[in-house]
This record gives sequence, C-alpha cells and structure tokens, in this order.
Amino acid sequence: VVNLLGISITVLFTLLLVFIIVPAIFGVSFGIRKVYMKTLLKIFQWATLRIERGAKEKNHPLYKPYVNGIIAKEPTSLEEEIKELRRSGSGKALDTPEFELSDIFYFCRKGIETIMDDEVTKRFSAEELESWNLLSRTNYNFQYISLRLTVLWGLGVLIRYCFLLPLRIALAFTGISLLVTGTTVVGYLPNGRCKEFLSKHVHLMCYRICVRALTAIITYHDRENRPRNGGICVANHTSPIDVIILASDGYYAMVGQVHGGLMGVIQRAMVKACPHVWFERSEVRDRHLVAKRLTEHVQDKSKLPILIFPEGTCINNTSVMMFKKGSFEIGATVYPVAIKYDPQFGDAFWNSSKYGMVTYLLRMMTSWAIVCSVWYLPPMTRQPEEDAVQFANRVKSAIARQGGLVDLLWDGGLKREKVKDAFKEEQQKLYSKMIVGN
Repeated sequence: VVNLLGISITVLFTLLLVFIIVPAIFGVSFGIRKVYMKTLLKIFQWATLRIERGAKEKNHPLYKPYVNGIIAKEPTSLEEEIKELRRSGSGKALDTPEFELSDIFYFCRKGIETIMDDEVTKRFSAEELESWNLLSRTNYNFQYISLRLTVLWGLGVLIRYCFLLPLRIALAFTGISLLVTGTTVVGYLPNGRCKEFLSKHVHLMCYRICVRALTAIITYHDRENRPRNGGICVANHTSPIDVIILASDGYYAMVGQVHGGLMGVIQRAMVKACPHVWFERSEVRDRHLVAKRLTEHVQDKSKLPILIFPEGTCINNTSVMMFKKGSFEIGATVYPVAIKYDPQFGDAFWNSSKYGMVTYLLRMMTSWAIVCSVWYLPPMTRQPEEDAVQFANRVKSAIARQGGLVDLLWDGGLKREKVKDAFKEEQQKLYSKMIVGN
C-alpha cells in the first residue's frame, strides 16, 4: 500500500510538473483546458435538452418567470410623472405650484417598485442560470427528470471532488509556496535591472500556476493597451481572483490593507521584491494619506502601474457600481480594464456577506472552471473641465459598455450600509421645488 501510494504521488507530481508547472513558467499552454471547456459545453447542451424535454412531458414550468426584472420603468423625471398623474386624475395640468392629494400615489408606486425590483441588492446575489450546469439546481422549478441525468450529476461530483479538488489544492499550494519563497529570495538582491527582471518573472510564474489551480480559461483582448509604468489600472470587481486574472498577464504594484495570518506572510514576502503599497488599518481611513502615497508612486515613471478596484466591493458581474473618486484625483493616466465572467462553468462572484474566504475558495475549486474575458481599454486622462467624480463616471461607463455590464450610479457600500440621508433629501428637495417654486 505504501509503495502504491508513493508511486501514485510520484506520477501525480510528474504530471503536474510536465503539463502544468513548466508550461506556466514559460507562459505556454497545450490547449488541454480549451478541449475540456468544449467537452463541458456539449454535456451541458445535452443535459439542457434532456431537462427541457422532461419538463415538457411532465407539463411543469422549467424556468423562473421574469428573470430579468418584473417592472418596466420609463426614464422620466419626478415632475413629468406627477404632471401626468394629475392630468389623468383631475384633468388639469401643473399650472400653479400647489399640493394635490393624488401626488401621494406617485411616491407609493415608486416605493413599491423599489421593494419589488430593487436594482441594488440584487447585484449582490449570484446570477440565476437558465440551464443546468451540473453544479446545482439553478433551474427555478427543476425536479428529478431521469436516471441518466442523476448518474451524470453523481459522476460530476466524483470528478470535481475526488480528482479536480486535490489537483487544484496541490497547484495552489505550489503557486503560493513558490511566490513566498521566490519573492523572499529576490528581495535580498540589490536594487537594479536584475532584481526587477527576476521579480517580474517570479510573480508572473506563480500567478499563472494559481490560475491553473482554478482551471481558469482567460481570453485577453487588445493587449497593446496594457497598463504601463507610472499609471493606474482600474477594473470592475467581481472576486478576489480578479487580481490573479490580471496579474497573470501583467506586472502590477498592488494596493491594499495589511493583513495577518497567511495573507500577511504573502504580503511581507511580496513587498520585499516589488514596491507594493500596503496600508495599516488606521491609515486606510485617512483619505489624504492614501492619496499622498499613491501620488508619490505614480509620479515615479519607473515604478509599476498600480492595480485598483474603485468599486471597493465585489459585484455579481452583471453591472458596474459607483467608482470611488480617490484614484481619479491624483492626475495619473488611467488604464481601464473590463472583466466579464461566464457563470455557466462556475460563479466567480464572492458574496462576502454569505461566505467566508475559505468557503468561497472551496466553491471555486469545486466548480468546473473559471471562464472569463478581459478587455484592455485605451488609456484615459482627466480633461481640464472635469472633476474627479465626472472622470470616474466616464471611466466606469467605458468599462460597463465594453464588458456588456449595467452602468449604475449607486455606491457598492450599500451592500452593508443604509442609504445616505442625502439621497432621500434630494427627492424631497425636487418635490419641494415643484410645490413652492424654484
């Protein structure tokens, strides 16, 4: 038994070395993951057809109605809607500023619409798929269909948990160990081109191994627009693995809060080899100190581009929410990047209110794969007539448009906080002006 176990471990390590680790070091691929993805697509298509046929035979609805929203909203102003309401109710227009009892119905309707179809909180839950991906019952009314589908699902569980999960854990452990060891060793070298060269390739090698630990299949577009030294790379944020997705194709200086535990060990090792910008917990709250540190970094054109996610929280990859303006105040060239995940193979969204980091990583490593597209957009600079908020909104709109995401003005902080009183007061002011005049 011991000999058999030793032979198995040796064979597994050899396969990892030959087919995954060595190709990752040189940035090449044998195309195994793409063949794997095409095979999964065919299986999903067959399963979907079988489910649809079974649902039709049993005469029960298969898909949840109104998946994409239940209320059609017209982009009209408060004043226009109340005018229309008054015309239909009393037959007179809004000629003189005065209060009418029928105005109450406008606010009641708006309140019910918001409760029934809230465009903010639904951005913090996983997308519901229209077809079964053999991971979970993503169909709203999916029930038992056939023995073959059940056997196929059970076989998928065995493959994901008994084969893919151990393989991915081994790769993740290898990548993190090499990152800590490699950056620590490189950190002892004197500053210069040799240290920079080695640091870059150690980071790229380790991130590529970690990408393979997730069976990530990434398509990069417009690589000529990749961020350059002295700039800031901003991207929409879906998951902590966004960092690995981008860093496996480029060399970045990271920005973040100092952590303890394993993450702290990794941060301390990385900063020895590369000028990452880490902040203590007390410093993060000091916006001026953060802006000063970032400004000092980007003013040195020899330093790496900074990687920042201005939303400040993870969104479910259906939309882009408000960008914090701090990154856009310092006057650096901004390199926008749009990331779009395909949820059919595995949901990359991290709902931090529901899952801890360990649970989330386990869900990622037991998914079929992580498939995504990355677009590098042309660099953007702040125009003379723009303030930081307008510049941030312009960059956000470009990312949303390229990634096929919904552009929302809401703050992602609403994931954990209540709506600010300023938003409520704005609606009150609009109605007050209509009643008492401007």
